[in-house]
Amino acid sequence: MSLQDASRTAAIRGTAPGFPIGLIALDIDGTLVGDDLVVGPRTIDAVRAAKARGVAVSLVTGRMVSSAMRFARELGLTDPIIGYQGGLIRAMPEAGSTRLGKLLVHTPLQPATARAIVTWTREHGLDPHLNHLERFILREDDPRADDYSAFMGARAELWPDLLQIDHPITKILAVGEPPLPTEMAPAAAAAFAGVADVTISHPRFLEFVAPGVSKGRAIRWLARRLGIPLARTLAIGDQWNDIEMLAEVGHGAAMPTAPSEVKAVARYVAPAVADEGVAQMIERLVLVDEREARAASRDLANLADRMRAAAAEDLAG
Repeated sequence: MSLQDASRTAAIRGTAPGFPIGLIALDIDGTLVGDDLVVGPRTIDAVRAAKARGVAVSLVTGRMVSSAMRFARELGLTDPIIGYQGGLIRAMPEAGSTRLGKLLVHTPLQPATARAIVTWTREHGLDPHLNHLERFILREDDPRADDYSAFMGARAELWPDLLQIDHPITKILAVGEPPLPTEMAPAAAAAFAGVADVTISHPRFLEFVAPGVSKGRAIRWLARRLGIPLARTLAIGDQWNDIEMLAEVGHGAAMPTAPSEVKAVARYVAPAVADEGVAQMIERLVLVDEREARAASRDLANLADRMRAAAAEDLAG
């Protein structure tokens, strides 16, 4: 979601949970995978078992769709992939196809806004990167171009001048050393109110998308498309950009590394990535009968409440 609305949304705890769960929405980095970018075998088994039960599973990420595709294929997914915080959504291509899936939704930033964001972020000590459709664009002298290309799973385009933008841009990601991106987020939101929304997908990444774009809007779109109530949706994420998505669904789960604002809107706190927390949530809430799922939901929600209360006491003390 946009940081402008974070304090308002933090007061929401999603909709009442419904059963059985029919849709699972998964963030990738920090949720599905850790720094090694490896999906664990238990997670693969759990996702495939959920699909075998007829549950829809989709990746909802800040990455470009082509970068998310390898994870979707590893998990055997067939439902649409949501990229760029919801700024772009593609259908999953047919098995064996080397083509990208059909473009279903694209909501980009206007060129003038994109140029203004590039200028503003540079003036405030951040290094902007451009994303348009499946293009990943860096300044040509970026010393970490190879590292970013490896992370994204795609070769970056190198431009001599990022201000040469003459067409809409899907997303701008501005990189900085923590805590600079988080500290600059309120000023960025104020500077671009009405023409861009601002969020944080990682402590090093301040992101700019078109107004209204969020994972929350995207999960509403996906649930409507699939005919699955949001109450019967499980969404798992770990960062500010996951807040609206977690607040929208009946079964929102924050990773234990998530900021307190993210945990505040989540019904559950999942186990860590290293412990394959995604798999454990699916096993307890999806791969059981409805009676067991309802009991697990109550237990997990109570545990999350106790964790939040303990964290609040530690902060107060």
